[in-house]
Amino acid sequence: MTDERDLTGIWYGSYSGAAQRNAFIADLTELSGSVTGSITEPDDFHFGDLRRAIVSGARGGPTVAFVKQYDGAGLFAHAVDYIGQVNADGTEVTGTWSVDSTCRGRFSMRREKFAADELADADAEALETRQ
Repeated sequence: MTDERDLTGIWYGSYSGAAQRNAFIADLTELSGSVTGSITEPDDFHFGDLRRAIVSGARGGPTVAFVKQYDGAGLFAHAVDYIGQVNADGTEVTGTWSVDSTCRGRFSMRREKFAADELADADAEALETRQ
């Protein structure tokens, strides 16, 4: 049986707090509860086009905790701690982020999930429509 809350996939999210708001795309892989991946987000401070970060953490049941470590480009080389809850069908994570004890805020991220049979049905319908 597959775990619906497995975080592997592409996530679209946003974070806010500490007088900032930004969007991001996370590409995550979960293996035996360990979560790794990357996050890309617009550079809203205009030091470059994008900011990139590496993600490492863990998920146990509905709780996920990870660190987003910026790659050092521009002014961003710090780490951000995230902790959140994954909904039952594994399509949304909501929670909080913090940098040291000085900055904190909220985040959410979402993804679309499709069952293999749903995709097969959609492919079959698309083929029938073309013929």
